[in-house]
Amino acid sequence: MASILKAQKANAKDVKGKGKRRADEMEVDEEAVGIVGLSEKKKKNKQRVLLLSSRGVTQRMRHLMMDLEALLPHVKKDSKLDSKSQLHLLPELADLNNCNNALYFEARRHEDLYLWAAKTPNGPSIKMHVQNVHTMDELKLTGNCLKGSRGLLSFDKSFEDTEWGRLTKEVFTQIFGVPSTSRRAKPFIDHILTFSIVDSKIWFRNFQIMEKDPVQPNGPPQTTLVEIGPRFVLTPIRIFEGAFGGATVFSNPEFVTPAATRQLAKRAKGMKYNSRKDADAEAAERREKRRLEEDALGVSKVFG
Repeated sequence: MASILKAQKANAKDVKGKGKRRADEMEVDEEAVGIVGLSEKKKKNKQRVLLLSSRGVTQRMRHLMMDLEALLPHVKKDSKLDSKSQLHLLPELADLNNCNNALYFEARRHEDLYLWAAKTPNGPSIKMHVQNVHTMDELKLTGNCLKGSRGLLSFDKSFEDTEWGRLTKEVFTQIFGVPSTSRRAKPFIDHILTFSIVDSKIWFRNFQIMEKDPVQPNGPPQTTLVEIGPRFVLTPIRIFEGAFGGATVFSNPEFVTPAATRQLAKRAKGMKYNSRKDADAEAAERREKRRLEEDALGVSKVFG
C-alpha cells in the first residue's frame, strides 16, 4: 500500500500547475501505513439537539426555551408540533434536521408543562414534569456569560445511587454537553450547569465562573460562582426504552399528576363547605330543642 501511495505521489508531481499542491496533500507517514490501513481516527463528539414545543405553550415556557437555546449553541430550534398524540413524528423531524437528540416541551391544560428528553432514533427517552420555572428575565441576577460559550456539567453523587439516575445522567450528558466542534460554540468555558437530586426531583441551576471579586476588581483572584439562570425543577415520570415510546423501563411511584392534585384541592374545599353547612344544621336543631313551650301567660295569648 505504501508503494502505491508513492507512485500516486510521483504522478501527482507531473501534473501541470497543481502538481505541488496535490503532492503535498498526499503526503503520508509511512510508519502509520500498515497492511490493514491507516490508524483509526479520533472519535468526535457530534451531538446535536432538536428543540421544539407543542401548541399552547405560555409566555414563560417560550422564554425558558429561548434561555436554553442561548445556553446550548448546538441546539437547532424547530417550529411547534401541531398534534400532541403523534409523538412518533419527532424522531423523523430530528433525522431531517440532522440531530441525534431531542428536547420536546409538551403543554397541557392549566399551564402544565412536561419535558421529553430523548435519544433519537432508538431511544431511550425520559418524560418529566417541569415545575418552579424561573427564566433569566424574571430572576434579575447579577451573573452573566457569553452567548455560545461551553459549560461544565456538574451532577450530584445521588445520580449514581439508582439505575434511573445513571441513565438520566447519561442522557443529560449527551444533550447538555456542548461539543467543542459545534459551529456556534465559543472556544472557552465560563459557566457551570448543575443537576442535583432532592426529594426524588432533579433541580437545574446555572452558575457563572468568576475569577475576580466584583467588590474588589483589583484584588487577588478569587474563583466564585454567581447564579445566572434559568432555574427549574424536573420530576421524572417514566423512562421509555424507545424514542418517545416503547416499553417502560422506569416508572416513578411517588409522582402525583397535577390533575389529581387539583382534584384533591377541590375536594378539600367541598368538604369544608359541607362541614360548615352541617354545623349550621346542628346549631338550628339545638336551638329548636332549647326552645320552651308557650304557657297560658304568653305574649301571643295575652295580647292575641
